[in-house]
Amino acid sequence: MKLPPDSILNVPRVGKALAKDFENLGVRTLSDMLSLLPRAYEDRRFERRVKASSEDNPYVYCRIFIERKSYFPTKAGRTLKVSCRDDDMTELNLLCFNRDFLDRQLRIGDCWYISASVQKSYGSYNASAFELKRTKEEAGIGSMLPIYPLSGSLTQKMMRSAARFAIYSLTPIEDCLPQEMHERLGLMHRDAAFRAIHMPKDPKQTSRARTSLAFTELFLLELQLVREKGASGNGKPGKLCRLEQKLLESLPFSLTDDQMKVIGEIDRDLDSHRPMNRLLQGDVGSGKTLVAWLSSLHVIENHGQVAFMAPTELLARQHAEKAAELLAPLGIRICFLTGEVMGKKRKLLTDGLRDGEIDLAIGTHALFSSDVEFRNLSYVIIDEQHRFGVEQMNTLTGKGKRPNVLAMTATPIPRTLALTVFADQDISTIRTMPNGRIPIKTHLVRESRREEMFAAIEVEFKRGRQAYFVYPRITDEGESDLRDVNTMYEELRKRYPNYRSRMIHSKLADEEKMEILTSFRLHELDYLVSTSVVEVGIDIPNATVIVIEHAERFGLAALHQLRGRVGRSDLPSHCFLVFGSSLTEEGKERLKILNETNDGFLIAEKDLEIRGPGDIVGSRQSGFISLKYASLTEDYELINQAKAEAERIVREDRGLIKGENACLRQVVMKEGKL
Repeated sequence: MKLPPDSILNVPRVGKALAKDFENLGVRTLSDMLSLLPRAYEDRRFERRVKASSEDNPYVYCRIFIERKSYFPTKAGRTLKVSCRDDDMTELNLLCFNRDFLDRQLRIGDCWYISASVQKSYGSYNASAFELKRTKEEAGIGSMLPIYPLSGSLTQKMMRSAARFAIYSLTPIEDCLPQEMHERLGLMHRDAAFRAIHMPKDPKQTSRARTSLAFTELFLLELQLVREKGASGNGKPGKLCRLEQKLLESLPFSLTDDQMKVIGEIDRDLDSHRPMNRLLQGDVGSGKTLVAWLSSLHVIENHGQVAFMAPTELLARQHAEKAAELLAPLGIRICFLTGEVMGKKRKLLTDGLRDGEIDLAIGTHALFSSDVEFRNLSYVIIDEQHRFGVEQMNTLTGKGKRPNVLAMTATPIPRTLALTVFADQDISTIRTMPNGRIPIKTHLVRESRREEMFAAIEVEFKRGRQAYFVYPRITDEGESDLRDVNTMYEELRKRYPNYRSRMIHSKLADEEKMEILTSFRLHELDYLVSTSVVEVGIDIPNATVIVIEHAERFGLAALHQLRGRVGRSDLPSHCFLVFGSSLTEEGKERLKILNETNDGFLIAEKDLEIRGPGDIVGSRQSGFISLKYASLTEDYELINQAKAEAERIVREDRGLIKGENACLRQVVMKEGKL
């Protein structure tokens, strides 16, 4: 059976067994082999003789001459020792463990080229890990050797051979970027870039090659997203409508400049002919929801309906209560719809939505239901957007005629990630916090200092303040070193007998959770003992303390969200992160970041650096980030540059019909995006 010309099986000495090892690395074809970047390079461009070896860099690459051979006793019997000298006349002893065959191969007076890891002991240089080659070229001296990831029986020699075979077999490799772009940006052509990656001459060339491949990858991604996104608005902020003005006048405080700017951006989109697709990101407590209510009024005044979707009934109910407080006095007709609303009450609500008698529907996944119809759904607001899949969002937006969409996230998106993954959306950002907010003071607490922490919290109770105690699990599950809500609830009641408390966690019914939170808000309780169920949507201005036990068990974003439950007023607030003695280096780094900054955007950047893109964007973009050459954490400027070039191309030649864009057109047509 004839092999496809691009199959990895075409590489000499690669059979079915090795092909499986290649497949474990994601390499099935010669093209895949080209795309597999070396994880490092071994720089052998210059000879490195024995005396140059050190603890920091024990490697040597040089010519040696065999002087004598002997055997020395070991527990297993005896071991061959070959003594040789380099061109500096420095002696090196080769300790040939289990390599007695070298006694026949290495003759006195012979010249070899060695690559070895050398250790100095009692004034002698010794090497037990070494390779010997007859020629300088075979030893790689005078060149840079790529170091690839390995699998199974694969060796570096096999990987290098496969990469060279792929380059020679696929040459010339077509480049899709216009020649003018190559020259203006100083990019290497694709063919030369792959040669520099797999057969490098120097580090600068390799770096330039990686940058060129990364730029092309990012540019093609941005080109697709920019073309799908279409032309932007004229950039002028929209005008506030009558209802928006009335709500602003009724508020006992002024909005921040960021909030007003974002409202202008959203209103501009709502007034345009193109449906809005906007992401609103802002730190914990920055006032995103108020912006959402104001923009809802812009739609409702023009006789449109609004759907506001939250991921949990608890959060949706709190939003509904706040909306009723702010919007009902303006005559806005609001309904709250969840899966628990059944029978006649549900029919009354669904009839009201279908007949246009309800302006604003607030709910959970129940808004997806087939019995929920709208007369004129014009605006969809999705809170905590990363908790919903794209299919779920499409189901809701499908209930209207191309409605405007505002997705909100309280987990700030790192700027590098936003520029790529969310390039198909306009992004509005609220960075400033409401006036009067005092930065939360974060304390890292070792187990040995818990008593001091408890004493400090009692001081806050005596001042009339409230607190949260958060634990990673509800009950004791057999891990005696891990505290839980049930156990600590009893312990804290004994510690603070004069203060009122309740437990709250995911296993409680939503009605009970709401009853507990209402009591807490009315200061009928002094503290809550909880799991991370209080992570989002809880706004108690009098709560000034949060204790997060086993903080190392929570992600950075979750810790920052939990910390945001306090500091919701002009009162000084404190977050205590309690950690155990078995804290890892990564855990220390994460907690240190929380201790040093309250800036959610900076925390998100650091989180991305530590754990990579992972699931930051949630199921909405599952499988979206599959970058081979570019790095979301290191290539911010390159991402910016690629985006600017993509926007320029689309602005000047949207259909890619100019001659210089012919290759780009072929790529886009191949992807089915033209």
